[in-house]
Order: sequence, then C-alpha cells, then structure tokens
Amino acid sequence: MRILVVEDETRLATLLRKGLTEEGHGVDLAGSGEEALDWVAVTDYDAIVLDIMLPGIDGFAVCQRLRQDRVHTPILLLTARDAISDRVAGLDAGADDYLVKPFAYAELAARLRALYRRPAEAIPVVLEVGDVTLDPASRRVWRGAREVFLPKKEFRILEFMLRQPGRVLTRAMIAEHAWDYDFPNVTNVIDVHIRQLRRRLDDPYPGELIQTVRGSGYRLTTNP
Repeated sequence: MRILVVEDETRLATLLRKGLTEEGHGVDLAGSGEEALDWVAVTDYDAIVLDIMLPGIDGFAVCQRLRQDRVHTPILLLTARDAISDRVAGLDAGADDYLVKPFAYAELAARLRALYRRPAEAIPVVLEVGDVTLDPASRRVWRGAREVFLPKKEFRILEFMLRQPGRVLTRAMIAEHAWDYDFPNVTNVIDVHIRQLRRRLDDPYPGELIQTVRGSGYRLTTNP
C-alpha cells in the first residue's frame, strides 16, 4: 500500500513510518493539513492516517476537503480525544475509521488492512455523461466547470438518468426511484421536477440535456 501519514508529532510520525515501511508499505509524511492536501493533489494513496489535532487546518477540515474534492481514499483518523461527539464529527466529515491515542501499532496496522480490503463497490462512483458530472458521495453536480445546486428529488432524478444515459425512462420508473413508492398524479409531479431540472442544468447552454419522448417519458442525451 501507499500510505500518507498526517501527524505533527515528529516522534509518532517517525515510528509509524518505520513500522509501515518494515511491513513493505510506501509511506509519505505530512506535518500539517495544508501539506497533506498538497501531497494528495499529486499522489494516489491507498490509505491516509490523519491526526485531528494539526497546526493550521485540522483533521476534520482536511477530511471534509478531500471528500468535497471527490477523493475516496480510505481515511483512518487519529486523536487524543475520546469524546463520542468527536468520533461522530470525524465520521460525519467522511472518515472511514477512528483510533484513539494512545494505541497499539498492531491495531493501527490491522485497521489499515481492513480498510484496504473494502470492496470496490463500497466506494461511490462519480458519474460523468457529456459535460455533466455527479458525485453521489458529496451530493454535488457540475455542468462543465459550473457547479449546479439541486434539491434532493431533482438530484435523485438526475442520478437515475445519468446511470442510464440514452435510455427512455417512464414517469413511473422515475417516480419509483426518486420517491420509493407510488403516488397519485405521477405525471404532473414528474413533469414539474423535470422542468425545474432543465432550468437549472440547461441555462445558459443551448439545447435540452433531458429530452421528452412523446407518449413514453424522458431520456438523457449526451449531445444536447
């Protein structure tokens, strides 16, 4: 594995690098949150060991920034704080696991091995069709370089369409995915949401990304 250790305590960082290197891993060290972000920008890692208490940007902020930037590398948080609220904050920030100092090196190594064995399907896949990008993990959408902010239902409709570009999707199919149950007036409700979705995605672009297929439903095109 290629591992980034983000720890400002020099002695601990050195010990972690020594132990991980002896196990055959490649290890880079970062002493601050800013340095960690710089490393991740130029290197692909299999895991990140991230201390929470860092100078400058703390570990929570680093974790949030990485997830916002669509970096899905497994993150193991380290902290001297054992409060439940800190654990919850770390996991909510996007961390995969949490280890409280002081800890046994053997436990850290075992947790890293467990994170590395995660099935690939557990990592959310970023969807890209044409110039539209959707990240299910961070719930963010872009049209080209412009970020588009979508309400929950419109986000789910667009995600459903991006997973099946070019396929005609009936209103019933869209409703089942976005609402998880049947409801009355399905045609009107779906049509309203599609109009709003078009307005947010198409302006100021020419053409319609979502095409109406008369008598059938809607289709996402890659060439509006």
